[in-house]
Amino acid sequence: MQMQEKTMVADTLAGINGELERYGSMIAQTENKELKQVLKQMRNACEQSQEELYQIAREKSYYVPASQATQEEVAHVKSLFTSETI
Repeated sequence: MQMQEKTMVADTLAGINGELERYGSMIAQTENKELKQVLKQMRNACEQSQEELYQIAREKSYYVPASQATQEEVAHVKSLFTSETI
């Protein structure tokens, strides 16, 4: 069975997103400044690849982003993170 291009793009994006999470975790956990810098460079390259693939997915309508949040929704989320109840 031949894999469809849309499925391959989605799988690749999911993989890249996982890599980005791992880089973030590694960067936060390392104390070696040189290693931290190398990991940041690798993460940046990974983010660039993710952005390029994301743009291709949007152009081909493989990915349709959710509608933008309203100002009220944004204000509500901000209030959740700035209130003293957290």
